[in-house]
Amino acid sequence: MKIAAAAYPLDALPDFSAYAAKITRWVEAAASDAAQLLVFPEYGAMELAALGGPAVAQDIEAALHEVARHADAVRALHCTLAARHSLHILGASGPAFTGTARPVNRATFYGPGGVIGHQDKQIMTRFEREEWHIAPGPGLSVFDTPLGRIGILICYDSEFPLLARAMVAAGAEILLVPSCTDSMAGYSRVRVGAMARALEGQCVTVQAPTVGDALWCPAVDHNIGAAAIYGPPDIGWPDTGILAQSALNTPGWTCADVSLDLIGQTRQQGGVLNVTHWSEQEIRLSTPVRTIKTG
Repeated sequence: MKIAAAAYPLDALPDFSAYAAKITRWVEAAASDAAQLLVFPEYGAMELAALGGPAVAQDIEAALHEVARHADAVRALHCTLAARHSLHILGASGPAFTGTARPVNRATFYGPGGVIGHQDKQIMTRFEREEWHIAPGPGLSVFDTPLGRIGILICYDSEFPLLARAMVAAGAEILLVPSCTDSMAGYSRVRVGAMARALEGQCVTVQAPTVGDALWCPAVDHNIGAAAIYGPPDIGWPDTGILAQSALNTPGWTCADVSLDLIGQTRQQGGVLNVTHWSEQEIRLSTPVRTIKTG
């Protein structure tokens, strides 16, 4: 199959029809390149804050509510596009108010038949928990699709190996990593995390970032990243583990062909067998770590 990862710029759009036209152009471009799985970034939905006007977009709390207000229309748009082009699409994540006091950061997964499900971010960054007060979601899911078993690690979640390990243990072959980072260091952390998860899980990871400045919305004002698709650096894969990667901060799709058969072969007959040997860590850690003083 072909996977497409978006390096996605946030625009101050005048109305929902302009947003719908933009998403439609992006989906059509990927579909024309024969992509079957499209991945949009974390907090890409925040561009909808502009629909409330400049004062709303500038207010980080009001922006959350404005974006969430359009959830039904966003869902209908993505369902239409996924059905029209027979695609699977991970929509850009955004705030979802679920009856609790604070919103979660939710990415919705669409297939040709409609909404497949969603994944909420599990671990909040300092900005999300200390200033934005975004709540963590209730747990992890693995989606069993015609394209393979797919899990979602939203940005910071990719930096925590046990989350990915739980998904791999549940059968995940592809891990989608939508991201939104405002510094080179932040982008690098997610990139390293995504690559490490591909190594440990002997799977494919897909990083899709926001890119460029959006100074009209302080919550997502600076965006740095490159879209990429990673695999384990093993037999049959690129030596670097990088299947495809865009130039830094360059909007557009980055695509790569991915073989589920190769993922299975790597887990069974790779040069190393990280998935098989994972449990040996528990054996090695059954003896407490010693502290040895020197000098």
